[in-house]
Amino acid sequence: MARTGPKNSARRVLTWLGAIFVVLTAVLGGGVLTGNASWAPKLALDLEGGTQMILAPRVDGSSEINEEQLNQAVAIIRQRVDGSGVAEAEISTQSGRNVVVSLPGTPSKETRDLIQASADMNFRPVITYGDPAAVPVESRTPDDQLNKPTAEPANASDVNWITPEVQKEFEALDCVNPSTERRERSDPAKPLVTCEAATAKTPALKYILGPVEVRGQDISDSTFSQVQGAQGSVTNSWGVNIVFNGDATEKFKAVTERLNQYYVAAQAQGTEDPKSQFAIVLDDKVISAPRSLAVITDGRPQITGDFTQATAKALSDQLRYGALPISFEIQSQEQISATLGGDQLRLGLLAGMIGLLLVVVYSLFQYRALGLVTIASLVVAGVLTYLAIAILGWTENYRLSLAGVAGLIVAIGQTADSFIVYFERIRDELREGRGLVSAVENGWKRAKRTVLASKAVNLLAALVLYFVAVGNVRGFAFTLGLTALADLLVVFMFTHPMLQVLARTKFFGEGHRFSGLSPDRLGAVPLYRGAGRLRTPDEKPTAVRARNTGAVAEAERRMTIAERRLAEKGQLTGSSKATKEEK
Repeated sequence: MARTGPKNSARRVLTWLGAIFVVLTAVLGGGVLTGNASWAPKLALDLEGGTQMILAPRVDGSSEINEEQLNQAVAIIRQRVDGSGVAEAEISTQSGRNVVVSLPGTPSKETRDLIQASADMNFRPVITYGDPAAVPVESRTPDDQLNKPTAEPANASDVNWITPEVQKEFEALDCVNPSTERRERSDPAKPLVTCEAATAKTPALKYILGPVEVRGQDISDSTFSQVQGAQGSVTNSWGVNIVFNGDATEKFKAVTERLNQYYVAAQAQGTEDPKSQFAIVLDDKVISAPRSLAVITDGRPQITGDFTQATAKALSDQLRYGALPISFEIQSQEQISATLGGDQLRLGLLAGMIGLLLVVVYSLFQYRALGLVTIASLVVAGVLTYLAIAILGWTENYRLSLAGVAGLIVAIGQTADSFIVYFERIRDELREGRGLVSAVENGWKRAKRTVLASKAVNLLAALVLYFVAVGNVRGFAFTLGLTALADLLVVFMFTHPMLQVLARTKFFGEGHRFSGLSPDRLGAVPLYRGAGRLRTPDEKPTAVRARNTGAVAEAERRMTIAERRLAEKGQLTGSSKATKEEK
């Protein structure tokens, strides 16, 4: 069976790299065609300007807000509007009381709703529900028909919570045209009459809910995913996964045991019982009221229903970031201009172009035609990074700030350094007498360890900055890590395969004077050798002697007559010096 040679292997790798570019371009192009994406990357607040909203806290009575509550609120709002940390939102306090939220561009309705939904989240059992106009008789049990309680409520689902006052409030509530008057926060120990807003698939509903049984602060995490079937297969429906902390796990188990009893009894009669539902309440509004179909013992319920991916994500975000220690309302909103603006962006891009030009000049001066591989590699890395930034702006709301531009400029030097390391390893192998094909393979084995170690350090630095910092520093760290990954991809899938192909060409293989691999160019050790290494005093700017007879023969075969005479003259001079020293 014939072995695949390095040349065929290199072409295969280059084909895979081309396929990656085609896929990324197709993905971004599809987003542009659907109107959801743009070929240009999104810009951050310092370069584009945006919207500033001032959130005023809502406090019942004469309560005071302490600094700890305000800082916790700022942290949670930051998570809400910029969960990934790369949208470059600015969240701060003002006058020790208000929260200022500055967002790049114009925030979407979903983002505004998420910011406005700034109240304690809790879970209440459903006692009864109805359409916006009246209470349907079929939705009530016989006990629900009573206008006054017959006894003290036995649990949070007991219909005895429905007093005449609660019943009157329920009948008067209009969920189609809700009142805009500000309401005080409800008492968690008392029943709540409230609405659930209409959606594309369900009409508005009004509820009578029992007292709070589980608080939103008890949620450790919330995610969304496709629902798995009974056999473990993935279905086409979406669900929301909740994780409660240890204290709430036992509470939720007791609640679902009670609700599940109502569900089983109703199923036996072929009906539905509202008391088998558990309402998720945010800002005293029902955002979802799922039915309890089983007893949850591990504190990890899953909410299923008529979810799309977008609605499942929205509910998951509300659950994860919904529990604020205090509630807020948007006091004012205004457009703000870019804090740095286009001039600074142009100066940053100019600095990047100057740095790139210097790298190009150095590469061509030091490596001649081999420097064109460096330039091509930088172009490939640049296009790859640009596509990644544009796609991340569409899918993850990543926005490029001036700090991010600085990260890209720094990446030019780091990327070029990887190529210099590789080229110098190849030239070291050639100085030892190996042929170019062998020098490429052996040089790559030595260089890739250095490149991997260097990029590992870059990635580690980027990760540390990303997780310990906020704002623009996180944007810088993100671009630093992104370009390090792009550099690795380009070195392994473009630069090395390209040199494997070029090593078999006559121009490079025979050491043309402009190839960068000619014997006279190999005779000197450069001042800079890559990876932060400078030429040491021991590394004299003369050719290194070959280590074996075969290597010497190969090196001599590639020399011109003039070069051979020059080498012989150098050897004779060295011999005479040695003789004098012996004397």
